[in-house]
Amino acid sequence: MNHGLTGKVAIVTGASSGIGRSSALKLAKEGVKVALVDLKDENAEKVKQEIEQIGGEAIVTDTDVSDMKRMEASFNEIIEKWGRLDIVFANAGINGKVEPIEDLSADDWDQTLNTNLKSTFLTVKLAIPYMKAQGGSVIITSSINGTRTFKSFGMSAYSTSKAGQVAFGKMAALELARYKIRVNIICPGAIETNIGENTFPNEEELKKIKIPIEYPEGSQPLEHHAGKPDQVADLVSFLASDLSSHITGSQIFIDGAESLL
Repeated sequence: MNHGLTGKVAIVTGASSGIGRSSALKLAKEGVKVALVDLKDENAEKVKQEIEQIGGEAIVTDTDVSDMKRMEASFNEIIEKWGRLDIVFANAGINGKVEPIEDLSADDWDQTLNTNLKSTFLTVKLAIPYMKAQGGSVIITSSINGTRTFKSFGMSAYSTSKAGQVAFGKMAALELARYKIRVNIICPGAIETNIGENTFPNEEELKKIKIPIEYPEGSQPLEHHAGKPDQVADLVSFLASDLSSHITGSQIFIDGAESLL
């Protein structure tokens, strides 16, 4: 059962891999038309093909999610194609430069905040005019880092962006409730994705701030391994569907109890 998802239109940012890819595929299986908002490359095109192979509809918009003009062009393309917007999954993000605060450059700080937090603002802002008439669901990918755990040394920019997403999402939930637009924030723990490719640690500089603490083997008590993108996709599908019609402004942790250690 798709619980009211058939025929709806979704935007998924950062859709070419990891949580974005799994969520796009999950929504497509539920009958949702999916706009893959990401830099257009072979990975994004592969996700589009995967969706089409299961009988779904998808388009790829070549988009830098922190660029207002390119985001506007993407939204215009999506509305021109399908004429409506019901589900927004603001998922794009990077870990960015990982190093001590005193060594982190302003440019590296800006890159992480723009890619993670500014892009969330732009995604939600641009979606509102198309969702006001019929309502809909906005889902934001934050993290346990910066919201419930603070042990990732050198990730001050990333953690700040993730905490900012939570505050922004809760403010948006109140502001948009009158339009029946629900806004929820998911906070994954360690998930098996390729976000490590967008992580740039300065190992030598990090030595001076790391505290020698050993955490229990297997950081997720529930399953003793990192979560799967498909598990997060199930949560995204739930929050997009009518099953969650009375849930908004919620911050939902999906981490196998990792952040409770």
